Amino acid sequence: MFLTELFRTATFRITLMALAAMAGVMVMQFGLVYAQMEAVESRRSTELLEGEAELLAQMSPEHLEYVIRRRATGDLRLIISSAGLFDAGHALIAGDLHSWPHGLIADGKPHNIEIYPEEGAPYPLRLLAVSLPNGTILVLGRSFHLLAEQKLMLRHAMLVAAVPTFLFALFLGIILSHRALSRVKEMHEAIDRIMGGDIHERLPAARERDDLERLAGSVNRMLDRLERLMDGMREVGNDIAHDLRTPLSRVRARLERAVSAGLGPDELEAAMSRAVDDLDQCLGTITALLRIAELENSRRKAGFGQVALRDLVADVSDLYEPIAEMENKRLMAVKPLAPVQVFGDRHLLVELLANLVDNGIKFTPEGGSIMLGVTEQGGKAELSVTDTGTGIAPEERQAVLSRFYRSDKSRHVPGSGLGLSLVCAIAHLHEAEVHVQSGPDGRGTCFRICFPPLRERPEGMAS
Repeated sequence: MFLTELFRTATFRITLMALAAMAGVMVMQFGLVYAQMEAVESRRSTELLEGEAELLAQMSPEHLEYVIRRRATGDLRLIISSAGLFDAGHALIAGDLHSWPHGLIADGKPHNIEIYPEEGAPYPLRLLAVSLPNGTILVLGRSFHLLAEQKLMLRHAMLVAAVPTFLFALFLGIILSHRALSRVKEMHEAIDRIMGGDIHERLPAARERDDLERLAGSVNRMLDRLERLMDGMREVGNDIAHDLRTPLSRVRARLERAVSAGLGPDELEAAMSRAVDDLDQCLGTITALLRIAELENSRRKAGFGQVALRDLVADVSDLYEPIAEMENKRLMAVKPLAPVQVFGDRHLLVELLANLVDNGIKFTPEGGSIMLGVTEQGGKAELSVTDTGTGIAPEERQAVLSRFYRSDKSRHVPGSGLGLSLVCAIAHLHEAEVHVQSGPDGRGTCFRICFPPLRERPEGMAS
């Protein structure tokens, strides 16, 4: 079982592939060296044969015959393996070649000829036949025994080097695979515990020094993200239950009182009207949550295009200016001279800006002001909404962006606590950042929406 799992590991398979590659390289090197040795020995033999033939051809016929007969006791034996002197009819005059080699041509060029002796196995010779001026033919031959010995040594060397190398590499692959298998086993056990319900369990990642540890680190970060999302869903569920329970309880209580008290038509209509208002609040909360979920799933990116922020600010300002005047508040818009554009969904950006302006109007006392602004710096556009209201404490500026959070200062103001969450969802969909800070003079709150640099519409995306 262990060996089966071991052989299936990627490390062991990579080791086998490396071994196969090493074997292929060694065979290729052996073949190249083999061929090179043959070429070198062939060229060397040719040079020696031609040199000796040229030297012997300069001798007189009597001296040449004497040298050929006495070759066995001279230095010529060390260079030339076989020699013979033949007449024009290929009859032997002198030498150790007892007969004319079959297939040999006296053309002064070397030929590889198979020699068949009277006794023993045939053997190859590199022969050179040269016609002399007196009509005789000088045949010189050089054996391939030196090349054969070199090739034998090369084969032995390759086997001696290859076998230990392959065995060591295979042993090393087994050790590495066993280590990888044990780490994978630990990860499987951790995953089983996670699937069993222990969401706090994590894969062993150590310092993420190799691919397996980096993969485990990525999985752990994904699990951290999932755990935060699950905690967020749990908190959202609790918040929804808490926020819907109060208005639904009021609806139930009012309807029960209306039924049990036997109210007249006017009182009954008033009770039903208040019940409808409470139900509208519940529906508004649910609608806002669904809207946030839709935005967080990025389902609206298909409608992105270039949006002019100056026109956007003008439209929202015209829409909310009468509402601000009715509450004795002033709404102003600072529009840049040059057009400032971002890549996004105009309707969503109107919704984002409207939520911020509505918030500013809600929390600004009478006589206060709300300022809308658009700026561009370094190719990055920025929307800002500044009010002179009650302000947000520094420690609460991040919390107000979460769902259902309401600071103590805003408890008396109607709302579900989802407006700024919707603003964040729209901003994140546009890859923008939301910053919360104090107003210019330290009073009120300033919301800044910082957009990324304008880029071209992605190919294939509907405008």
